[in-house]
Amino acid sequence: MKTISHILLADDDPDDCMFFREALEALSFSTQLTFVKNGEELIELLSKKTAKLPDILFMDLNMPRKSGIQCLSEIKNNQRLQNIPVVIISTSYDCTIADGLYHSGASYYIQKPIGFSQLQNLISLAVELVTKENILRPERINFLLEQNI
Repeated sequence: MKTISHILLADDDPDDCMFFREALEALSFSTQLTFVKNGEELIELLSKKTAKLPDILFMDLNMPRKSGIQCLSEIKNNQRLQNIPVVIISTSYDCTIADGLYHSGASYYIQKPIGFSQLQNLISLAVELVTKENILRPERINFLLEQNI
């Protein structure tokens, strides 16, 4: 089983970033969390040869400068980056967009806004699936991570 030592969150909303950090800390994961606030900053960070690549990337779909869709395409078309599991986080869920993200190589999709305990559970589930299953892409039916609370 793969361990997660570094999580990268790409999200332009400071409140969502704080919410994510608090949920992760409440899970007691001993992992480094890095934030970037837009798609350009994300690709710039990942492109640095000296940068430690994340074990999992949680990425907002709607970011300034470069969208999550553009970033996903660049990540999955880069041999050095293509094996990073990417979990999309977005306020809306459009099946057509989700299909495109899935076929572009995203690992999972989480819809926000969600409550604190649900966010904790979905972060935990995404990390567990990435480490336990050690797969980059599940079957399409399992792409949307949901939890009924």
